[in-house]
Amino acid sequence: MATDYAGGVKAKWNKWLPLIFVAVFAGSRIPGLLPQNFSVVYAFMFCAGVYFPKHLAWWLPLGAMMVTDVLLNIFYYHVAPLGFYLLLNYAIFAALIALGKWFGPRASFFKLLFGGLLGAMIFYLVTNTLTWWQDPFYLKNVAGWIQALTVGHPDWHPTTWEFFRNTLLSAGLFTALFVAAAKLAAPAESPADKTAGARDEESKPETQAEPEEAKA
Repeated sequence: MATDYAGGVKAKWNKWLPLIFVAVFAGSRIPGLLPQNFSVVYAFMFCAGVYFPKHLAWWLPLGAMMVTDVLLNIFYYHVAPLGFYLLLNYAIFAALIALGKWFGPRASFFKLLFGGLLGAMIFYLVTNTLTWWQDPFYLKNVAGWIQALTVGHPDWHPTTWEFFRNTLLSAGLFTALFVAAAKLAAPAESPADKTAGARDEESKPETQAEPEEAKA
């Protein structure tokens, strides 16, 4: 009975967890709700890979991103998105999902927190390196690349460094919240289940060794 109850609770949790994460992500995209460049998306994509089941980990977060992008463009920005950069962003988000799947839900809280920060750093490095390569303002050398990763254009505000800071802060904060919520709410194995498992192990018949005389 205890095992059936734990299994039912786990099934309900697996059903509602993706919807809760998607709701938090979608709500966070309301313009002006969060500080500039302070985003849930990095933690959301990474934790979707960690906790969402099977193929749901791919189509649900990317689908939620696409729907919110379309709605924001229709009702708020009124600007056609740049196709190449949009595809690049989605490719990086898919990489963050894969990173989450690689870490897996059994990883410790601090390992998953590190994974969320790592995903945000990957997004930052890839997108800003592409900007450095395509923008004629930057010198195509190490100094120009470092400028693109730190101060950016002199007339840009916030600077690229401030964008990086907010990216890491938001990734760390929301990864910690998502992981903590998942680990606290996931059903643990009950003492009855552990006792039953121990009894099963004890009840297994031991293989008796053949007498030495029989071997001879």
